[in-house]
Amino acid sequence: MVQRESMEYDVVIVGGGPAGLSAAIRLKQLAAASGSELGVCVLEKGAELGAHTLSGAIMDPRALDELLPDWRERGAPLDVPVTQDRFLFLTQEKALRTPDWLLPSCFHNEGNYIVRLGHVVRWLGEQAEALGVDIFPGFAAVEVLYDAQGAVRGVATGDMGVARDGSHTANYQPGMELLARYTVFAEGARGQLGRELIARFGLDAGRDPQSYGIGIKELWEIDPAQSQPGLAIHTSGWPLDSKTYGGTFLYHLNDNQVALGMVVGLDYANPWLSPFEEFQRFKTHPAIRPMLEGGKRLAYGARAITAGGLLSLPRLDFPGGVLVGCEAGFMNASRIKGSHAAIKSGMLAAQAIHAALAQGRGQDALDGYGQAFQSSWLHEELNRARNFKQWFKKGLPVASFMTFVEQGLLKGRMPWTLHRKQPDHACLRPAAEYERIDYPKPDGKITFDRLSSVFISNTNHDEDEPVHLTLKDPAVPVQVNLAIYAGPEARYCPAGVYEFVKDEAGADALRINAQNCVHCKTCDIKDPTQNIVWVAPQGGEGPVYNGL
Repeated sequence: MVQRESMEYDVVIVGGGPAGLSAAIRLKQLAAASGSELGVCVLEKGAELGAHTLSGAIMDPRALDELLPDWRERGAPLDVPVTQDRFLFLTQEKALRTPDWLLPSCFHNEGNYIVRLGHVVRWLGEQAEALGVDIFPGFAAVEVLYDAQGAVRGVATGDMGVARDGSHTANYQPGMELLARYTVFAEGARGQLGRELIARFGLDAGRDPQSYGIGIKELWEIDPAQSQPGLAIHTSGWPLDSKTYGGTFLYHLNDNQVALGMVVGLDYANPWLSPFEEFQRFKTHPAIRPMLEGGKRLAYGARAITAGGLLSLPRLDFPGGVLVGCEAGFMNASRIKGSHAAIKSGMLAAQAIHAALAQGRGQDALDGYGQAFQSSWLHEELNRARNFKQWFKKGLPVASFMTFVEQGLLKGRMPWTLHRKQPDHACLRPAAEYERIDYPKPDGKITFDRLSSVFISNTNHDEDEPVHLTLKDPAVPVQVNLAIYAGPEARYCPAGVYEFVKDEAGADALRINAQNCVHCKTCDIKDPTQNIVWVAPQGGEGPVYNGL
């Protein structure tokens, strides 16, 4: 067995997104204010900070105001304030605009900014490095390290240069152990290590099952005549049916650019549904197509998001570490915003860690983090929206009305709480219960196929490395998924990773095109048998998004 080298820090942070970087910045700020020294490092599996960051995104600057009050003077890339909100209900041919006065506060964006979150993340990284944080992009943490008492004592990065058969290539480098008094897990939605920690420590006991959505996004350069910087459009309705949770967004940036996308709840029931094709259909709507005609698609990506809200949040701390950001589920689905919540959660965790370190503690539980969250404005915000996702299980009309009642009329002070009982994968129904959906072929101008989309996501994986999309039982995809659900993995994956083919004997077989994977984690979430387990490939691989 190859001996791994190790490095020791006071705090190791896994994930270089808004939550992880904000935790790092706050730790260094607190250390400087107290005249102490803290060793802090951030591990990021993407090739660079922001490479795997994907979000709509409209950003509420409230948490950033607290973290870095002078962010404007520092040149933060928040330079497109929202100037106009439009909320449309779509039928196949028409778009009905909801009057502004009927929209609850969660759909208003005064004071918020349309951003390219990857650019914000890169800027946060610059602020962290200026404070002395060590940032290591291209290193994927793949193993949680525990001490003899079972507390987390750090993480190990994955080996590099391993061939598909498990042998070591000429480029082999063993992983490294990063040891810490406390470890912050900020991997994003459905993080590989966070999933392990939640199960090991029973952090979700007594909570509602976490709920997820898949977000699919494109960035376009459009005709200058169509450009309206600051315009934010959200839609519900077509092309999704009334029983499927989801909606779309279209945000006008500077430089004649538009970010548009769709979120589909992964608790959908119809196995014939394809979120990717539904998004392509959306762009053909008479209210949307004219904005894109004559334009050029610049970038594409997809990412799972946590949408369960307050009732699905696990316990946030455990011996030796904490969960922050989308790793825990700090996402306000009713506002379609998570970056401000990620930043705030990172700050709260940092404050609890700094206080513990000042007391000489380490590797114990940090219940002060959870207590601080309970008394924060973030808890208050999420509590107001606690029923949002649950109402959508009752259909779009009921959900729309009750969102108006709860957040418009009652201002989030409702005396009732709804709960969910089923995880997303258990909501999928047999294919025989639904009619097959035949999606139109892409035209290559407004609508596109998966492979051309993956190409502009700049995704790359070594073809000879072990497949990072693992199967607990290789027989299940054909014997169960294909036989009962008509092979849904070929449709819910937005990157063409999974396809059913005939083998040499003419029998059905599942082919996994792991090189296409954009690390969205949808397969890990939606697989009806929970047979697919996503694990990190070599560090630095996957998509390289430019400011998505």
